[in-house]
Amino acid sequence: MRRSGRSQHGFSIIEMLIALVITSTLLTATLAALDASFKSYKVTSESASTHVVSRIVMQRLMAMIRNGQNFGPYPVNPITTPVIESDWMEFESFSDPVTGVRRVTTLERVQNGTEWDLVYTVTTFQGGEIISEESRPLITGLTELKFIMEYDVGPVLQRVTVDMVVQPNDLQDAAVASDLEAPTIRMVASASPRRLD
Repeated sequence: MRRSGRSQHGFSIIEMLIALVITSTLLTATLAALDASFKSYKVTSESASTHVVSRIVMQRLMAMIRNGQNFGPYPVNPITTPVIESDWMEFESFSDPVTGVRRVTTLERVQNGTEWDLVYTVTTFQGGEIISEESRPLITGLTELKFIMEYDVGPVLQRVTVDMVVQPNDLQDAAVASDLEAPTIRMVASASPRRLD
């Protein structure tokens, strides 16, 4: 006896549409999760790399302060105002009395377009005249920079506290539009110059 009608060997159009809807929903959710994960990774990597660079710059600043002499700016009266705050400082980083060569290092906050940089300038003097001057940015993306200098009578610098706030920004990053923003990094460190007595 033969059966009438055809046997079914495939999916119906309704089953195919349901499978496509489920697959597209899963793919959309996976891509959204992947996009959020990538943006989060980008923010974290920017913050981590800026944090490392900021620590290196801060250690370098502390070493320069420990080895420097004749610091400025000076207070008008170290007895009444022994502590001054500034967004720049300078000091003598090298002095040779035999040749008359002297190097003065200046650290200052300088605007670079819409951002602020910590700029390191070394000016070389010989016989009181400038013979060379070199400037380089130490770190970019500063939002705040304060040098808090504590003086004693003389004026003799007792201690410098550097308070620096940096906005993370990895220069190697991909251009990705993101609502996530890395939090700023604040570094505070103090150093006292060596006494050459």
